[in-house]
Amino acid sequence: MLEVGQRAPQFTLQDQDGTEVSLQDLAGSPVVVYFYPKDDTPGCTTQACGIRDQWSEFEEAGAVVLGISPDDVDSHGRFAAKNDLPHRLLADPERTVIEEYGAWGTKSMYGKEYQGVIRSTVLVGPDGKVAEVWPKIQPKKHADAVLGAIRALT
Repeated sequence: MLEVGQRAPQFTLQDQDGTEVSLQDLAGSPVVVYFYPKDDTPGCTTQACGIRDQWSEFEEAGAVVLGISPDDVDSHGRFAAKNDLPHRLLADPERTVIEEYGAWGTKSMYGKEYQGVIRSTVLVGPDGKVAEVWPKIQPKKHADAVLGAIRALT
């Protein structure tokens, strides 16, 4: 994972509408970059909908929220539409950004190890530096934790 204080790696990925989103274009705002394993799965839906349910608070804080997974643009479009998600979901099927941010690694389930996306979040400050890192998050508590850190920035 990245470390607090280091410059956040720049990236450009497509969102659920096929529009390119570049981190550098978001300078001046706090940017929440959260990584999740797969669209339309229970934990990922809980995580994304938690942000949706507190969306007005993210807007009041001036934050931009970006969810990133290896799913493609079409999958993101269906997931966002089905759950009425107000934030952008970015497609990283090559896992370039996921790996650069340290969100790819060994996981275990039922005693078996495998490689996958580590559910994690990075808060990039308005200055482009990493302000906070959550190397493992709990989907139900994710939005509250991130909002608290955003508020501490301002």
